[in-house]
Amino acid sequence: MIPSKEEMYAALEERHGKELQKRFAEAAVVICGLGGLGSNVAVSLARAGVGKLHLIDFDKVDISNLNRQQYFPDQLGMYKSQALTDTLKRIAPYCEITSRTVKLDESNIPELLSDYPIVCECFDNAEQKAMLVNTVLEYFPGKKLVAASGMAGLGSANTIVTRRISKNFWLCGDGKSDVGGGLGLISARVAVCAAHQATMVLRIISGEEEA
Repeated sequence: MIPSKEEMYAALEERHGKELQKRFAEAAVVICGLGGLGSNVAVSLARAGVGKLHLIDFDKVDISNLNRQQYFPDQLGMYKSQALTDTLKRIAPYCEITSRTVKLDESNIPELLSDYPIVCECFDNAEQKAMLVNTVLEYFPGKKLVAASGMAGLGSANTIVTRRISKNFWLCGDGKSDVGGGLGLISARVAVCAAHQATMVLRIISGEEEA
């Protein structure tokens, strides 16, 4: 039997405290890219009780995604936006989850991200990452932006860190490793970077903005 909304909230409140859980429940975050980073970030934020999550991705679940992304074999071929929504509804049935199956670019970012004060950049492609970061910083300098760069291979997880680049911009990763430079993306190290992003988002919501 699924617990009631009140029961689930009370359990989170006991874990996080009343004031912090209220902040989480009132927060709204948009996650751009639902691959190894985005799917893991979304799961962490949903489990923490973040009230509103908006998911954006244009891609479908592929068998190559299963080594590091929060999808299941029976979701192959589904759009990631729908598959992850279904999964998150099982994890956090009372979280307000919306999604869009669309590819973000300079022309639609101002509209699609306007309602969300915190933006998580979770793309796999370096050019897409740069495009999103630059567009958000240009159009929405007041938004909180948490991005990632460098998580490939099997280097020490201790090299993955969170840095505050500017007042409203944080970057997670080792800043060096690239999928084209040798060993590709490994589940655990990608999850470490995603955990850095999710932690930074929760810190921002809590009012703690230092990296």
